[in-house]
Amino acid sequence: MSDEIALKVDTLDVHYKDFQALWNVSLAVQAGKIVSVIGANGSGKSTMLNTIAGLLRPSRGTITYSGQRINGRPAYDVLALGISLVPEGRRVFARLTVYENLVMGSFLPKSRGRKEEALGKLYELFPILKTRWNQMANSLSGGEQQMLAISRALLRKPKLLMLDEPSLGLAPLVARNVFDALLKISRLGTTILLVEQNAKLALKIANYGYIIEAGRIVLKGTSKELMENEDVQELYLGLGGQTASPKGWRLYKKRRRW
Repeated sequence: MSDEIALKVDTLDVHYKDFQALWNVSLAVQAGKIVSVIGANGSGKSTMLNTIAGLLRPSRGTITYSGQRINGRPAYDVLALGISLVPEGRRVFARLTVYENLVMGSFLPKSRGRKEEALGKLYELFPILKTRWNQMANSLSGGEQQMLAISRALLRKPKLLMLDEPSLGLAPLVARNVFDALLKISRLGTTILLVEQNAKLALKIANYGYIIEAGRIVLKGTSKELMENEDVQELYLGLGGQTASPKGWRLYKKRRRW
């Protein structure tokens, strides 16, 4: 596997008017790997992904993808470079069929000519979508909608796939099936940046991970190192992967030297 850094975020600050959501955030995503960012609801995970995707502009810092600086570029430029985002809540087109939703993912010129071939591969990855192809998206289960959202993003042939809380609202077995699919996608060569509250699931498939609390990266390491960390075990893994309180600030106080 290559040691090339596909995505690098360096000293990123992001504001919503007077409110600062991200503070000095830095991370790196190695090409072909899965990197998980774990944190509680409201910790800044979605803000980080939306900023990388070009939906928000940082106040400070740089974002580099495949050697190109992309912060400040519009979202359609970022998408054309090969970065696809699966947003929180799936956001499928409710009154379109499964097939029509998938076709919406193939609007880029490089995707159009290979649409049917790509659809065949996606149906192998998520066979249920083939059986539901003419069904309205709003009639699908939560897990099926998540599979549809991931497939729609994959039709753009991304080099980097970013996912925002893919296990949110899913039954445990369905969430595990979705994460098994992410492993398969990774093994086919797609780099993955995953943000999650469910630390157990996220670290199980990740090569490397970051912990974010209140907009700050407070801990980082290989998935094995994080799973063996006593603070992570207590604050994340011991609570079934769900952070529930500002206890995570203990990590920030311990790691302020970062």
